[in-house]
Amino acid sequence: MQSHRPMTPPQPQQPPRAPVGRPQHSWLLRCIALTALASIVFTVLVVIIIWVSVQPRKLKYSMEHGSISAYNLTKDVLNAKFHFVLRAHNPNKRVSLYYNRIDVSVLYEDQILSVSTVAPFYQPRRNVTHLDLDLAAKNEKLYGAVARDLKVDQASGDADLKVKIRAKIRLKIGVFKIHRKLKVLCESLRVPFSSSNGFQRVPCDTDVD
Repeated sequence: MQSHRPMTPPQPQQPPRAPVGRPQHSWLLRCIALTALASIVFTVLVVIIIWVSVQPRKLKYSMEHGSISAYNLTKDVLNAKFHFVLRAHNPNKRVSLYYNRIDVSVLYEDQILSVSTVAPFYQPRRNVTHLDLDLAAKNEKLYGAVARDLKVDQASGDADLKVKIRAKIRLKIGVFKIHRKLKVLCESLRVPFSSSNGFQRVPCDTDVD
């Protein structure tokens, strides 16, 4: 007679144990991330609310004066001094400006004749500031038809110049300071070679981003 052994029931397998401390570590990271995100969202909302309530007005710039002196063009090499007066108008009653860096260039037919910088300054609210812009072309080589056209303009008494201004600014609204880049373009400037000739005021295009 064949004997039967009783079958041993299978032993239940215990699930693998999670490393100690991982859930707490993950929870802490999530809390930090959510707190940082909430702080960023709150700050952005506050800035937007203040910006909308302030309703900033566009900055206005115009070229009030321009002149060329010490002019000498020999063998397509230019030496000259350029003087401009830029009128900067901040019409805002709640926004003041810090001009951190101002780069100025003067061009003739898209060729740069001279580049200079202006010292940083602060412009209060509802303020008009006049900036003296002095640039000089020193042994500047002119290319293509630029020298010929400039000679023609010199014979007529004035030159058609362009002034580009690039600046890093900070807009101060209450306790907040917002960094922006300012671009000012003053085109079709009929700049006289003689101080006896007049200069007509020209409004400039302005872009802040």
